Amino acid sequence: MEYRRLGASGLKVPALSFGAGTFGGQGPLFGAWGNTDAREARRLVDICLDAGITMFDTADVYSGGASEQVLGDAIKGRRDQVIVSTKTSLPMGDGPGDAGSSRSRLITACEDALRRLSTDYIDLFQLHAFDAGTPIEETLSTLDDLVRAGKVRYLGVSNFSGWQAMKSLAISDRYGHSRYIAHQVYYSLVGRDYEWELMPLGLDQGLGALVWSPLGWGRLTGKVRRDQPLPAGSRLHNTADYGPPVDDEHLYRVIDALDEIAQETGKAIPQIAINWLLQRPTVSSVIIGARNEEQLRQNLGAVGWALTPDQMAKLDAASGRTAPYPYFPYQRQEGFARLNPPVGDLTPVTAA
Repeated sequence: MEYRRLGASGLKVPALSFGAGTFGGQGPLFGAWGNTDAREARRLVDICLDAGITMFDTADVYSGGASEQVLGDAIKGRRDQVIVSTKTSLPMGDGPGDAGSSRSRLITACEDALRRLSTDYIDLFQLHAFDAGTPIEETLSTLDDLVRAGKVRYLGVSNFSGWQAMKSLAISDRYGHSRYIAHQVYYSLVGRDYEWELMPLGLDQGLGALVWSPLGWGRLTGKVRRDQPLPAGSRLHNTADYGPPVDDEHLYRVIDALDEIAQETGKAIPQIAINWLLQRPTVSSVIIGARNEEQLRQNLGAVGWALTPDQMAKLDAASGRTAPYPYFPYQRQEGFARLNPPVGDLTPVTAA
């Protein structure tokens, strides 16, 4: 397993990390991904550790806290071998204080997560979403207090816009608060919006990308083909509407390119899609999920090899989209190119 620096920090994380969203299996949306119990979870954790995957990502909202609890049970006796990442801010109830990033909510959420995870510290504590109703200064001072108290070691965010992340970082710098080092983002061959603003921001400010849904909400599992209906029981029937839309022709064009490379390499489509992400700038770790051992072992095949430059170019061409304003391609031509080099030409942030 390759290990990379998480953003501009000294924390080394594995190129692949494990998403525990399938642990617990309670609730409508965030509990519908799987129902892995503690025994099964411990087996998956065993496989991950054997393969060098030491980072496990969860959130309080996953199965209403059950995911954190199952993960905590699965890592008992080996806490010092793992990096635990969890998130908060999304609603955990209908009460006025059950969502957001206020001082009260963050302190309560951290204490609850520590209890459910059966640990006395969280390696990476992330805001699951931006809270426009709480002053950023209040949020950042509270997070800094948690770091200074030793309850949290590093800070990150998820699903922030560029201005939200940049304003937060500027306020942290102004007051000497602990900085965010990670941005957990949606990024895939069929969802490359991350590249337009958040990737250059990550390069400039030292935010490492932790990629969620690297297979495009299940579209790149290898089960979708032109003129081939989804198999009965596919989760994509229920989950696709929750993610960014992808028009069919664009999806099929990407899958066609993946199929060609699969024939060249002998690798599975999901492995190729993940390998492409691992060669992109700012990507510190790709979060893989699995409901069973078979899925996990297949995803592990995404590392230990690399797509060739020609194969990367083929996937880039098939998945490329016209950039939105103000990132139109003309900004990367002539005089604009001297000021704004294409992100694809920049060196990925990796470290041994």
